[in-house]
Amino acid sequence: MTVGVFIEKAQEDSVMRTFMVGLIFSLLLAGTVVNAGVKPAPNFALKTADGRTIELKQLAGKVVVVNFWATWCGPCRAEIPGMLDVYGRYRGKGLEIVGVALDRQGFTVVTPFVQRMKMDYLVVVGNGDLVAAYGNFQGIPTTFVVDKRGNIVAEHTGAMTKEQFEQMVKPYL
Repeated sequence: MTVGVFIEKAQEDSVMRTFMVGLIFSLLLAGTVVNAGVKPAPNFALKTADGRTIELKQLAGKVVVVNFWATWCGPCRAEIPGMLDVYGRYRGKGLEIVGVALDRQGFTVVTPFVQRMKMDYLVVVGNGDLVAAYGNFQGIPTTFVVDKRGNIVAEHTGAMTKEQFEQMVKPYL
């Protein structure tokens, strides 16, 4: 190997290293999107603030976003307006969102927040058992996309922009 080829190869390796470090850093900053493969979404039966019971299996035939969040979570609050916009555009095309609040005080704090944010999608209060059923994820917001057949097809940990959220759900509608 000549010195020129060696230098060229070293420069290519350096560019590749820089690219990979940048890619990894970007993924960490943006949250984690995982193609979850095809696995059945755990069913749940949780009540809304008005006492209706929402079961995931009753939403079969729709693309369901299960979004774990809390009123005290800054990134959770930041992504809600984008989710509302996307929901407004795709609700008629079979999109449903179930916001699973993880606030320990329950609807006492969730209901006023939902009203203030004008959240018009389904909101329930979850618990540790449901978090465990969905894989004991370590942070919120954590969002799962459940396809029309009831399978988890995507998962994202971290806040999403409106564009990221739309890109995540649109292929399954």
